Amino acid sequence: MKKPDHLKAFKAYDIRGKWEEELTPDLVYRIGYYLPRVLNAGKILVGRDVRLSSEAMFRALSRGITDAGFDVADAGLSTTPMVYHGTGKLGFDASVMITASHNPKDHNGLKVSGKEVQPIGYDNGLKEVESMIIRDVPIKPVSKKGNIFKIDLQAQYLAFLQQYVSDFSDLNISIDCSDGMAALFANKLFGRDVHYLNCRPDGNFPAHDPNPLEPENREDIIEAVKTRKSDIGLIFDGDADRVMFIDEKGKFVSPDLIIALLGHYFFDGKKQEQKRTVVQDIRTSKAVGEYLQQFNVKMVTWRVGRAYGATKLKEVKGIYGGELAGHYYFRDFYYSDSGLLAALMVLKTITRFHREGTGFSELISHISGYFNTGEVNFRIEEKQAAMDAVKTWFFENEPPDKFYDFDGYRLEFDEWWFNIRPSNTEPYLRFLAEAKTKKLLDEKTKIIFNIISRFK
Repeated sequence: MKKPDHLKAFKAYDIRGKWEEELTPDLVYRIGYYLPRVLNAGKILVGRDVRLSSEAMFRALSRGITDAGFDVADAGLSTTPMVYHGTGKLGFDASVMITASHNPKDHNGLKVSGKEVQPIGYDNGLKEVESMIIRDVPIKPVSKKGNIFKIDLQAQYLAFLQQYVSDFSDLNISIDCSDGMAALFANKLFGRDVHYLNCRPDGNFPAHDPNPLEPENREDIIEAVKTRKSDIGLIFDGDADRVMFIDEKGKFVSPDLIIALLGHYFFDGKKQEQKRTVVQDIRTSKAVGEYLQQFNVKMVTWRVGRAYGATKLKEVKGIYGGELAGHYYFRDFYYSDSGLLAALMVLKTITRFHREGTGFSELISHISGYFNTGEVNFRIEEKQAAMDAVKTWFFENEPPDKFYDFDGYRLEFDEWWFNIRPSNTEPYLRFLAEAKTKKLLDEKTKIIFNIISRFK
């Protein structure tokens, strides 16, 4: 069923949309009013990013929460992981981070967590809030309103991260904060000898949009790595829950391969007879699981998005997990993601190999020998029909060795694999494939693209 226009901001993992259009002060107020009841929360921690609309969002959300009789702990400017840490460390029943993450500057949103930093998505809370808005459940401000009080989380989150700081002074490092919230902590964690660019929080995002997945937004960091002959480049998204990496040759490292690299951080030199569990999303390169076999790792493949990935990591008692989009989840961080934490772990690992004479690019080349299409988007309305046609052709002509049927379909074969999945929010079918040879990749993608073309 098609969503009403005023509720298009409700997504699978969070609430986000264009400010004053898909997200209005009135809608945010109503979300604030209903949310504490849905989550059974007496006190809600709220942080926000530096976007120009974040202050207005905070006022509307807080007014709704306090009119419902509940308290707001105002964390001020925050990274999303800082709010996760505060939620878990201080035992809040719920938290909301006001951010649109990597989206353009005129967008904003709400990332919601429950008790023990449980991700709250559409399936376990947001749908109920949306339903209350649709049903126009009466809003009756209570006589004894809740209070808003300030809370400073920066010092305790910094102290947590500093436990993971190692001596990476041997490395020549460049860092791009995307004018986002990573700038709150970057200098304190990485030191003065690092080359920083776009590391002043600015809600106008003057350098580039805070989305490192888009090639044009990586131009600054790539140029810095090449010009300064850096051993590694880091680029964060707007709310610092994601980080991505550039090797010393100025090449973007596919974020899923970092899941394999982190195996060295967690497992090198540690004996354990039982298998360790690592979670990956359905788009992750087959090379990741193959590489982690040396550490006796059991890979669990699951759906895309924090609401699913973090929940699955906790369910299977995994040690860490990651996604193609640059999210990395950690058991010891409330099963949540942190771009800064992941960056510190990667830098420690890269430093060790650097001292042994192995550069970042060489290390990554040992992880993956696959040829990759990258994510290809097809604009299609009949997404399910197109997916089913592709699946049927292969089951009839070339049955896969493994088949996954969540988040679209993933079919694995001996020397290649592909994932085809529908966008949750747009009329796009997303496709990704890998193969051991370029010839094989071209041959198989041609078959798939021909099938999909019938539905355009």
